[in-house]
Amino acid sequence: MLNQNNRLKKLRDFNLLLKYGQYVGGQFFTLKLLDLAKKQDYFPKKEDPGEFKKQLRLAFVVGLKVSKKAVERNRLKRQMREVVRLLIKDERVKSGYYVMVVAKNEALGKEYGEISKEIEGLLGKIGIVK
Repeated sequence: MLNQNNRLKKLRDFNLLLKYGQYVGGQFFTLKLLDLAKKQDYFPKKEDPGEFKKQLRLAFVVGLKVSKKAVERNRLKRQMREVVRLLIKDERVKSGYYVMVVAKNEALGKEYGEISKEIEGLLGKIGIVK
């Protein structure tokens, strides 16, 4: 399970990510990324922008278009979370980002190794993985 501090939960944070984030696509997943260190004018005025630079928050999305079965969607989300959890545990992921990992139809039924390789590759492509 992903640590509470690393979960993207607030509607405000999702809106920031969707409005200002950039996409990076792969074969099985699409990442929506917001670099919190680059731009600071979209932060709430009452909060310290320095706090945002220390955060790494992630969200995992598997839509109904991927599978109608909740069991399959939840299994894929658990696998995605586990890949990122292990990267965070090994301290290979930089902080200062909001990331949303969105699964594509092709991700369904893939082995854990393929999912891990794809997510690590995408995170490396955008420079988050050390």
